[in-house]
Amino acid sequence: MSIALITLGGTIAMGGVDRSRPGVVTRLTGADLTAAVPGLDELGVPLEVRDVHAVPSANLTYRQLLDVVDDASRAVAGGATGVVVTQGTDTLEESAFLTDLVWPHAAPLVFTGAMRNPTLAGADGPANLLAAARVAAAPAARDLGVLVVVNDEVHAARWVRKTHSTSTATFASPNAGPIGQVIEGEVRVLTRPRRRDPLPPVDPDRLDATRVALYPVTLDDDGLLLTGVADTHHGLVVAGFGVGHVPSALAPVLGDLAGRMPVLLTSRSGAGSVLRQTYGAVGSETDLQRRGLLNGGLLDPYKARVLLRLLLAAGLEGAALVDALARFR
Repeated sequence: MSIALITLGGTIAMGGVDRSRPGVVTRLTGADLTAAVPGLDELGVPLEVRDVHAVPSANLTYRQLLDVVDDASRAVAGGATGVVVTQGTDTLEESAFLTDLVWPHAAPLVFTGAMRNPTLAGADGPANLLAAARVAAAPAARDLGVLVVVNDEVHAARWVRKTHSTSTATFASPNAGPIGQVIEGEVRVLTRPRRRDPLPPVDPDRLDATRVALYPVTLDDDGLLLTGVADTHHGLVVAGFGVGHVPSALAPVLGDLAGRMPVLLTSRSGAGSVLRQTYGAVGSETDLQRRGLLNGGLLDPYKARVLLRLLLAAGLEGAALVDALARFR
């Protein structure tokens, strides 16, 4: 029995200064990370370290993350109780959601990171890594899919978001709250959300070739920036106002696009759902649905883009695409 630790770089692994350029850049290995965590050797479960990618999380790709899923799957097949992945926090919410969509195992896959690098006072990486390892080893964390563990909180990948650029309490799940906590070293799961079946495997080459645009709607928006998007992309996620509204002048532009490719309507608000049938003005959620836009429900724009890209890469279209989206919104 063991815990696999897969390291992908990020703030948690930035341990020194390169004097040829400003800022922390020197990367710590997984062995360096584990050596800096008091109490990790008391878990009773050994960590098997796998240094995979030394990149900022802004540089991660879907293909690399699917490779992480394959590495983690091999670890589980080899007897690992769970898997911990360390990466930068900039894209952690998207990485966790992407892997959650395809993770097929009962064993927990736990993402964590840090907001303060190890050269700073109060660095949060060691505590987050210890908590993540405890969750990965906990029987209570099985069958919960992919989790994000930071600040002694356990979040489901489908709900978690980065909500602050610098705070160590940046990760939150606005629509649901954390599903558990780590208290005095004990993992307490407070609620168990229903787990959805994983999506079928996606051909990485097809995924690389599938492009989905994300368009945030703004005040007095005429949609000029959307010109030609249907010629370069296979799908579009719209981050609308509030419950799913856009300026009336933008509605026909989006309707035309929805006739050429899937257009998924989400909210830019950061929490809450797109509505279905409350407002009826031009540019409202009801009007946009009549024009062919798909309702994203509780999906935030970033997760919606991840999901739509995977579904399109799998070849889903028409009613099959609508049904698949409905499972996750």
